[in-house]
Amino acid sequence: MSNGRRGVPLALLLPAGLGLAFLVLPLIGLLARTPWSSLFDRLAEPEVMTALRLSLVTATIATGVCLLLGVPLAWLLARVEFPGRRVVRALVTVPLVLPPVVGGIALLLALGRRGLIGEWLDSTFGITLPFTTAGVVIAEAFVALPFLVISVEGALRGADTRYEEAAATLGAAPWTRFTHVTLPLVAPGIAAGAVLCWARALGEFGATITFAGNYPGITQTMPLAVYQTMESGDLEGAVVLSLILLIVSVTILATLRDRWLTSA
Repeated sequence: MSNGRRGVPLALLLPAGLGLAFLVLPLIGLLARTPWSSLFDRLAEPEVMTALRLSLVTATIATGVCLLLGVPLAWLLARVEFPGRRVVRALVTVPLVLPPVVGGIALLLALGRRGLIGEWLDSTFGITLPFTTAGVVIAEAFVALPFLVISVEGALRGADTRYEEAAATLGAAPWTRFTHVTLPLVAPGIAAGAVLCWARALGEFGATITFAGNYPGITQTMPLAVYQTMESGDLEGAVVLSLILLIVSVTILATLRDRWLTSA
């Protein structure tokens, strides 16, 4: 027996095992109820492929939006002292604790046709965001952005700032230091945050259905398709859709985790 195994107290091992069982048992239940004989016929249904494609595309675009906005925001929180920084950090984490449906309502009030900004966008540019595919991306980015910001800020705080200071003494401009020194230093943290962000966006439901609706081919992502199938009484179909979402999520997460997260 290894030293590591001898050193594990039973008082920790037992609840750890129960915690693992708590997480795994529902997945086993899902696999047990899967209609394997008709699985591939279900997979080939056009509406399933459409919902899956829309989920993958919108989650990827939402992750790109989060990277574009979240990395600078995380850098600001980690590197710059300014009044109200704690308040800003608290605001960034609000979507983590906010019920997703409430987030969807907040998005409607801000970006809806009669919202704070949405009315101006509609009247000035003719841009309508709610109940569109762009609305799906916005809803997913809203709930997923905190995951990226927290991960990247943690990576920035743990990075050795002496490299940035050395670059500054050599005359490197702030933007050059950021792109050539800071970003490479925290690249694993950014990748880890992007993976979490993408996974959260892929599974987003509440804000999406509230802000973007549930229109097949336009805003119906896989979680919404699961909900609609379940509501129609087709439990078998809901199980198949859930299994697809589970397989896609686990495959992507496992692949990216081995490649990126373990190096973070």
